[in-house]
Amino acid sequence: MEKDLIIDVSPTEISIALLENHRLLELNKEQNNGTFSVGDVYLGKVKKVMPALNAAFVDIGDDKDAFIHYLDLGLNFGAFDFFARQINPNRDLSTFYSNIKIGKILEKEGKIEDVLQPGQPIIVQIVKEPISTKGSRLTAEISIAGRNIVLFPFADKVSISQKISSKEERKRLERLVYSILPENYGVIIRTAAEGKKAVVLDTELKALIKKWEESWPKLFNCKPPQLLFTENSRTTTILRDLLNDSFSNIHVNDEEVYEEVKDYISKISPEQEKIVKLYSGNVPIFDHFDVTKQIKGSFGKVVPIKQGAYIVIEHTEALHVVDVNSGIRVKNGVDQEQNSFDVNIHAADEIARQLRLRDMGGIIIVDFIDMDKSENKVKLYKHMQELLSKDRARHNVLPLTKFGLMQITRQRVRPVTEIKTNEKCPMCHGTGEITPSILIDETLERQLAYYVKEKNIKSFILKVNPILNAYLNKGLFASIRKKWCRKYACSIRMRESSDFGILQAEWFRKNGDRIDD
Repeated sequence: MEKDLIIDVSPTEISIALLENHRLLELNKEQNNGTFSVGDVYLGKVKKVMPALNAAFVDIGDDKDAFIHYLDLGLNFGAFDFFARQINPNRDLSTFYSNIKIGKILEKEGKIEDVLQPGQPIIVQIVKEPISTKGSRLTAEISIAGRNIVLFPFADKVSISQKISSKEERKRLERLVYSILPENYGVIIRTAAEGKKAVVLDTELKALIKKWEESWPKLFNCKPPQLLFTENSRTTTILRDLLNDSFSNIHVNDEEVYEEVKDYISKISPEQEKIVKLYSGNVPIFDHFDVTKQIKGSFGKVVPIKQGAYIVIEHTEALHVVDVNSGIRVKNGVDQEQNSFDVNIHAADEIARQLRLRDMGGIIIVDFIDMDKSENKVKLYKHMQELLSKDRARHNVLPLTKFGLMQITRQRVRPVTEIKTNEKCPMCHGTGEITPSILIDETLERQLAYYVKEKNIKSFILKVNPILNAYLNKGLFASIRKKWCRKYACSIRMRESSDFGILQAEWFRKNGDRIDD
């Protein structure tokens, strides 16, 4: 199975597409606008304690106050609280930290008003980004994830992933990590650590501890709210969680991000450094790898599946609803029950993909086509379970109800990815009327003549839809573009974009700056 990661870097965001056998499975977007992200750790300030909810609202600098429940304070909250209150620059911080007694764990049935007071500083970590009208969801049990281990400050246990089944390997890892683990730290050993040498785990552990310790000066140098440290960028976080031996290529269109990714992979998996490649083609990277087309076909309200069948996806405040329709799909010689089963199986494949692609979370209700045979309902249920077993998000699938509905819950940590696939016509601007298409070359030539004669520009990049590009370049020496170049003594490079309407065109200088009228 071929897996490719395509990273498109623009001034406002980084888009990351995961392709499996050239089919789009996941799409992640990292905004360059200082948004609050899962994994970020803050020194916050308690704004309001809510005894009725056994929770509190915390100011972390967002427009909406974040939310923390008593049970999310963690068993060793007392140690974190003492550390945040008593830390000061006159101490030897490493000695101070290691000498703190973890002490009595937080009572499970306790009350939040006995632990938190308005105005109190608190170290917190985001576990859910702001969604709709809700602020971020927080935890005070800080964790710092690496490729092979997850570090927990103020803990003393070593836990091992259940997916590591070998008893000998589990014992080896446990002994190894206990031998290198400093005082007042605990870890979870991840599945990726299986078979790893001591030097690899020791290097990663030291890097994670360094990340935590470098945040300490901010605790006494600033007033809350203050960002203490952030998770890795979305790019490297995805690499950390996804990267395995089955990856074929990682293509990046920005040199700085290319170096960042290459450097990160050289640390976590040196033997795979060669799969990182810098893309420098003229065609946009998502167009080159057919990602744009797949996005346009996958993020609409109606998503086609095989042989005329389709699914309809609706989003509400409380849940997501998916309706399966057979459409025009009818197989000759196949009874209705078998036809319904076939459509439902194909729909399940697409629904499992859509959950990952749109990062849909919360409650998902799927209305499959009715089937009479119980064995077919069980087969469909097991098939969906198998498909979702590859999903990294925590989830739960229930069997079909007597009404043919399947209920799925999926971990929701950030807003669902929504991309508007319907476009406002760039030629008519929504009026429904455009200038005659036969005159498009004359319109472009008038613009070109103005730029050459009035603005004295001699080198151009003309960005157009692939269909218009083919029209302007038709003919080896007698193409419209060649005629313009000779007539106006200029050079014109064509650049295709699948995002453009058929008659849409934009002029740029040779350095890539758009030319404004």
